[in-house]
Amino acid sequence: MIYNSFKDKSLSALAFGAMRLPVDENGKIDEKHTFDMVDIAYKSGINYFDTAYPYHGGMSEIVMGKALSRYDRSTYYLATKFPGHQISSSYNPKEIFEEQLAKCGVEYFDFYLLHNVYENSISVYMDEQWGILDYFVEQKRLGKIKHLGFSTHGGLETIKTFLDYCGEHMEFCQIQLNYLDWSLQDAKAKYELLEGRGIPVFVMEPVRGGRLAKLDEQSEAAMRAARPNDSIASWAFRWLQELPGVTTTLSGMSNMEQTMDNLKTYEGRKPLSQSEKQIIAEAVQKMQSSVPCTSCKYCIDGCPMSINIPMAISVYNELKFSPSVNASMRIEAIPEQNRPSACMSCGACTKVCPQNIDIPSVMSDLTERLAKMPRWIDISREREEAAKKLKHNK
Repeated sequence: MIYNSFKDKSLSALAFGAMRLPVDENGKIDEKHTFDMVDIAYKSGINYFDTAYPYHGGMSEIVMGKALSRYDRSTYYLATKFPGHQISSSYNPKEIFEEQLAKCGVEYFDFYLLHNVYENSISVYMDEQWGILDYFVEQKRLGKIKHLGFSTHGGLETIKTFLDYCGEHMEFCQIQLNYLDWSLQDAKAKYELLEGRGIPVFVMEPVRGGRLAKLDEQSEAAMRAARPNDSIASWAFRWLQELPGVTTTLSGMSNMEQTMDNLKTYEGRKPLSQSEKQIIAEAVQKMQSSVPCTSCKYCIDGCPMSINIPMAISVYNELKFSPSVNASMRIEAIPEQNRPSACMSCGACTKVCPQNIDIPSVMSDLTERLAKMPRWIDISREREEAAKKLKHNK
């Protein structure tokens, strides 16, 4: 197992993510299968295990706590998250935190994250009436949290704003990072921002929910010819291994096959050659069928509806590649009168666009795509109801 340093700790470069645990025919976590996966991961050197309050309807923390309770508490690191990103009428960090400790059966968390600081949740985390930051800083002082950080699917400016607000308390940041989103989601700029501020990067979605484990026929053929004994997914992990700012990479492993393949990839470092990096670059080019917006922002000044057109086009490009609630929730965070759906098709933006993009058509298509997707607010409320039901059934 490859290890990287984090302060006084040595973290496995591969982390066990518990968002996509194996489930049975009823959709419940398959505990035996999960325990077997945790066992092989632990015995192979993985020492970082990540869960969160809403995963698997609130059951992930419970199952992971049970699975890890069979090992010496000092031999692994457990991470979970506060769900301030979920839509709620109120937020009680003390109640949630104490519940999480009980669910996991532990007295402290090694790593604790403010979950998904993005455009619509940043105000929750910064709202003094909830006292979220102050509470968790205090828990760190008391030793119930060893390291405090945050995860984010937010845009670059949102991350900057949050770091300006409380960056001195944030010891690490978890972002969506992979060779596709390096450009598609501008993850490169987010990575460089964190690097510049000396904040270690923890990676989520390294294979984009499995999307980078299956590519077009030509790209896969090139990868197999170059590395016949390695899986397609392993290329995404090896690409991340070469980024010096990455401390650990979370993989939401759903079965033993994925677990064994990932463990093989992290047995040792096998740097990508220049020709192999070119294979990845060509694969990315095929996956991206994007609107060529350069974010010059000329279009914004003349828009009568004050739509953030470059941001909307960024979401559009991502949704064209793969429908993602993480992308669409950025639009939901915008006041309705300023969303792409408010576009009047006046054409003022197109007249000043250096790339000659038919922006009204893009806004129209984006609106149609968003209408077909589940809304983040609905998903959040469903998760909140599931958590309430879980408490009631205890």
